[in-house]
Amino acid sequence: MRLPLPTALLAVPLALLPAAVPGHASAGWQPAAARAAAPRTLPAPVRPAPPALPLDGSTQPPEYRYTGAGFDACSAPPAEALYVWRSASPYGAVNIYTSGSQRGCQQPRLTPQWVSTVRAMGWKLVPTHVGLQAPCAQRDDKPLRIDPARAEEQGGQEAGEAAQALQELGLGPGSPVYLDIESYPTGDAVCSAAVVDFTVGWTRTLWAAGYRSGFYSSMSSGIADIVAAARAGRAPMPDAIWYARWDGRPTTDGQAGLPDDLWAAHRIHQYRGSADETYGGVTLNIDRDQLDGLVAADA
Repeated sequence: MRLPLPTALLAVPLALLPAAVPGHASAGWQPAAARAAAPRTLPAPVRPAPPALPLDGSTQPPEYRYTGAGFDACSAPPAEALYVWRSASPYGAVNIYTSGSQRGCQQPRLTPQWVSTVRAMGWKLVPTHVGLQAPCAQRDDKPLRIDPARAEEQGGQEAGEAAQALQELGLGPGSPVYLDIESYPTGDAVCSAAVVDFTVGWTRTLWAAGYRSGFYSSMSSGIADIVAAARAGRAPMPDAIWYARWDGRPTTDGQAGLPDDLWAAHRIHQYRGSADETYGGVTLNIDRDQLDGLVAADA
């Protein structure tokens, strides 16, 4: 990921970035005066536990939705870059990898202060969890796999971890977190069933913790299996889906394999893969997304 910050960025009003990176001067640009004044450490905010909800999802907190362009990046971008992009780019939403044992990048900037700062700029956030992968997955960089015999239990365990991470970042009840299940080979019934069982446990536990369930995967593998499970009446299913189909089309409907009557207005489409984009002189490496779906609760 390349991030050349232009000289013009030095004119960013400090009123918008007073706490952009307090105690994190090495994570991005900060004027010398601000660095000298910033405290070295900040106490972690104490947040109340989210309310428990019925396991059947019959009572849930309000939804928080966003319709428009978004992007995802491997590591949470510097707040200074997002300040520039908020006005110079077409994007209004950005994903954050909030938790999971198999996240692909380190997250040195992802703190409650960063979350508060970028939300004050107007960014909508898409929390994402990367943990155990499909039993038949073939990615060497994510070796930890779902155990088909314990899939639902494991899904619940990972949901508990994800909910705790959201709470620590200050993302309150009603926020979704999207389970990232990378592409896997099709045609293996045991593997497909394990992914569905895992997602059922994931969803049930998130509901009980006061959060919403999201599911990310490729259209040809994870999404296909979740669609089939929904059609068969399996429950509970995720509240929202985020599907990868790199067709270059910034739309969330009219997708082959994803009927329009399923997850309507609860969708994100990742339609273009990794590419460098530059706005306001700031370059980030991103995937492009179109949203008509759930984002983190407003502050």
